[in-house]
Amino acid sequence: MPTDSSSSKTAPPDTKPTLCAITMPTDTNPHGDIFGGWLVSQMDLAGSAAATRRAKGRVVTVSITGLNFHRPVFVGDEVACYAEVVKVGRTSIVVKIESWAHRGIGDEQIAVTDGVFTYVAVDADGKPRPVDAPALQTAGSHL
Repeated sequence: MPTDSSSSKTAPPDTKPTLCAITMPTDTNPHGDIFGGWLVSQMDLAGSAAATRRAKGRVVTVSITGLNFHRPVFVGDEVACYAEVVKVGRTSIVVKIESWAHRGIGDEQIAVTDGVFTYVAVDADGKPRPVDAPALQTAGSHL
């Protein structure tokens, strides 16, 4: 059931999705709908990709606020997550994420979830670093 006005959107953002995934039967809760935790995980992956690009290095998730589930997601839906950096602080990056489901073979896309995720840029030791400072890599570290 819709929870706020953002569920009344009629089209996804006019940008390329940050992440797309097909839902599978193993992603369901006991009632047969896609488990909310699976969807939050996909959103976090999309948000961290956007934050990592902005920070030019490693980031960690520090908070999720304003998470809204508007409609259920079903097995076989293609879920697209759209991530937009909306604020950059000294060490933090705030990303708004919208998830849309494409159902069946038609063109209809349905707003299913949105939320705001906050990430912090960290150095090779996992300590916060300024977003605009170079991310120094150590052997074995990954961007």
